[in-house]
Amino acid sequence: MSRNASKLAFSRAQRVMPGGVNSPARAFGGVGGEPIFIQQAEGPWLVDIDGNRYLDYIGSWGPMILGHGHPAVVAALEAAIRRGTSYGAPTMQETELAELIIEAVPSVEKVRLVNSGTEATMSAIRLARGYTGRPIVIKFAGNYHGHVDSLLVAAGSSAATLGVPNSPGVTEGTARDTLVLPYNDPTALEDAFARVGDCVAGVIFEPVVGNMGCVVPSEAFRFALRDLTARYGALLICDEVMTGFRVAYRGAQSLWGMKPDLTTLGKVIGGGLPVGAYGGAAKIMDYILPAGKVFQAGTLSGNPLATSAGIATLKVLRDSDAYSQLERSSSRLAEGLVEAAQAAEIPHTLARVGSMMTLFFNPEPVTDWVTAARSDTPRYAKYFWGMLDRGVYLPCSQFEALFVSTAHSDEQIESTIAAAAETFGSL
Repeated sequence: MSRNASKLAFSRAQRVMPGGVNSPARAFGGVGGEPIFIQQAEGPWLVDIDGNRYLDYIGSWGPMILGHGHPAVVAALEAAIRRGTSYGAPTMQETELAELIIEAVPSVEKVRLVNSGTEATMSAIRLARGYTGRPIVIKFAGNYHGHVDSLLVAAGSSAATLGVPNSPGVTEGTARDTLVLPYNDPTALEDAFARVGDCVAGVIFEPVVGNMGCVVPSEAFRFALRDLTARYGALLICDEVMTGFRVAYRGAQSLWGMKPDLTTLGKVIGGGLPVGAYGGAAKIMDYILPAGKVFQAGTLSGNPLATSAGIATLKVLRDSDAYSQLERSSSRLAEGLVEAAQAAEIPHTLARVGSMMTLFFNPEPVTDWVTAARSDTPRYAKYFWGMLDRGVYLPCSQFEALFVSTAHSDEQIESTIAAAAETFGSL
């Protein structure tokens, strides 16, 4: 298929935007080549500016759980836009979206709306430090929590590393109070608390990792997270920007029986519009200005378009059989991809939770960044382009999860499996 228009568009974009994109994940750096430019979307389909159609398994990196242009979401946006696009003042939609979140997520008693997942995690960390009066935050290698300075920190090859930023522009002073540990390693977490536990304000983690591919936390690791933070008086921050309302209506924390102190949300709660949120126990959230003294503000926070789209999305998810449909489609896709990879004798493993999954070109179970990094990324790149040529749009990196929507039909799932079988046969 021809992508000449996208090629010209990318050349034009590179003249006015760094790397030609507004987010690095869009640049196809993980698979080589040049990105395609999208013109429109409907249901499970994307259409590029050359007129090529693709089955979309990215869904704007997770938010489009109902597919593109769901009638309820479009109707809510049309009504909202007629009333005005931004007021910088309280609205009933803000309250209604907050009520829906609190109703769904038992660990959240109060919530603050922001504009992005990055804002949510940044604010939750500031709140944890303000609430506890402590400086150190623990994160895990391979967990992405947005482009917050203090969280753009790399781990050492074996031991935990304090204060080593891995992005230019992030100073050692900013990063020195971030402790990075291996994911799924309860012993490393216990050792860290034994050393600096009295200085730890909080531990932030993804309950299902999405940015080193889909990685599931072990039961022992989940227990250690809750036990150690409670024992040492630190806050447990569950980053559900990707997983919230995606893997389950009540979030990934409900699948694992966890009750974190703070939860960050985004993506699905905006129905495809820019949004973020953080929430938790009322006694903690009341430390935020103006109820308390921890500062956080935002001109467009609680934007009426984003809240209207989010309300419509959450109501459809709550009042329909969306999750049973997603489970049926996702389990069939996962099963079919594994069967196709086995038939072609492609070394692989597949990880899935609900409607997010990753096919790793790696025969061993992926439990952390070290095992994820052993994946055959050149082979994944060939797989990506083979699927794209067959009309299937997958994540442009081995280290990202794909997402199924309620708009994907059984027939489209089967055609995706057939495309994968053809592609594997050509690798």
